[in-house]
Amino acid sequence: MINYLEHDAIDKAKWDVLIAECGNVYAYSWYLDIVHPGWEALVEDDYQSVMPLTGGKKFGVNYLFQPFFVQQLGVFSKSPMTAETTEVFMKAIPLKYRFAEIRLNEGNVFSESEQSVEYHRNVLLDLNQEYEDIRADYHQNTKRNLAKAEACNLQLVTSVIPYHVVALFRDNRGALLDKWGDAEYGVLTHLAQVAQKRNAAFILGVSEKGVGQLLCAAIFMKTKDRITFLFSGLTEEGKQRQAMTYLLDQVIQQNAHQPMTFDFEGSDDENLARFYLGFGGKEVKYPSYTFNRLSLLGKTMLKVWKGRK
Repeated sequence: MINYLEHDAIDKAKWDVLIAECGNVYAYSWYLDIVHPGWEALVEDDYQSVMPLTGGKKFGVNYLFQPFFVQQLGVFSKSPMTAETTEVFMKAIPLKYRFAEIRLNEGNVFSESEQSVEYHRNVLLDLNQEYEDIRADYHQNTKRNLAKAEACNLQLVTSVIPYHVVALFRDNRGALLDKWGDAEYGVLTHLAQVAQKRNAAFILGVSEKGVGQLLCAAIFMKTKDRITFLFSGLTEEGKQRQAMTYLLDQVIQQNAHQPMTFDFEGSDDENLARFYLGFGGKEVKYPSYTFNRLSLLGKTMLKVWKGRK
């Protein structure tokens, strides 16, 4: 039986035991507590299978959405997932949620007839091989960019804090975005700080040797079998020197020959996907799921609200 649990009824100790087996950092209770306080859940058979519910309310309508800094959620189970399992959980989402746009995880599958599903791209790299073999599979453009980076007298910087990464992003690519503000960056900073204390994250940067100024920096989440490239900042000079190529190669080199996966966390953006695939990773699809239980008036209000976002 699948039970709907409000936040205070969730046994987080049992929850995290299951999530640790599944290896998805986004679904740990402490992670969800930070990115979406008050999250709810569907739980089956004493935490044999679970699904976090990240809801909000607009115009008096309860809806489900994907929080910032969370690529994948969905159903997590101790048993192999089937289309039937996934679809049973989707049907168990409480009727109080009238609308949903959520992204599930790569293990969630649907029958071919399901109309409410779209698929998104992730890139994963198997690290359980010799570094030389991994590097041999880099695309030619990545190899050229890495050679350029290695000729630029770069060095890895370990004394980087979350604020440095956020500041790099805000001062560069973030300056072109208006959807994030102090609240979102504050959540990210707090998330990284808590994850570091839990040994669930590490932060690295790149600078020119003998020069303190960072060219790029990134936050990497870590579970027992996966490293996730969560967030990064890159200056224009760093872009010219291929500092991010250098940084990712260093992380791959340091963690090669271990039973782990490097998760590039996307992307649906063709340019980013090409960059990530250049490190020899494989494209993996994961689903998003949408439903709309709104009345005609509610659908009209939804269009107005989404038009203001």
